[in-house]
Amino acid sequence: MGDSAFAVTTAPLEPGRLAAIVTAAFDGSGPGAGAVASFIGTVRDRNQGRRVDRLEYEAYEPLAVKAFERIAAEAGDRWPEARLAIHHRLGRLGIGEASVAIAAASPHRAEAFAACRYAIERIKQIAPIWKHEFFEGGDVWIEGATADPDDAEARATAARRACA
Repeated sequence: MGDSAFAVTTAPLEPGRLAAIVTAAFDGSGPGAGAVASFIGTVRDRNQGRRVDRLEYEAYEPLAVKAFERIAAEAGDRWPEARLAIHHRLGRLGIGEASVAIAAASPHRAEAFAACRYAIERIKQIAPIWKHEFFEGGDVWIEGATADPDDAEARATAARRACA
């Protein structure tokens, strides 16, 4: 995984590493990072009234990373001073384990929070990552990204949710 801002990995996620990546992205020519916001998505123990045993994530890595890069570029268009890092787990994850980690740095907290929220909304919309949920009595694939990455309405929806 190294110090890449965008990655999918079978290794446990390291949110502190993401925070370091986004703060290091400031080159000293501007105000620098005055705020770092983060989002850590974890495996919950219940979904749709069922007790969840575990999740398994699959992805096509090159396209997932490309989607993360696109999301960061879109966020940069809306919040030019924000810097993003996105890592997503693959493989088998137990209850409470982190499945996705996002860090956003900006000179001001509002932009960092908004960019972070925008990123998770867009990941759900366009990242080619598939979730297989195992629960008592069965399993089911959870529908993943279905939005066209170029769909302006999907981007607008993510932006509205980011600023809600």
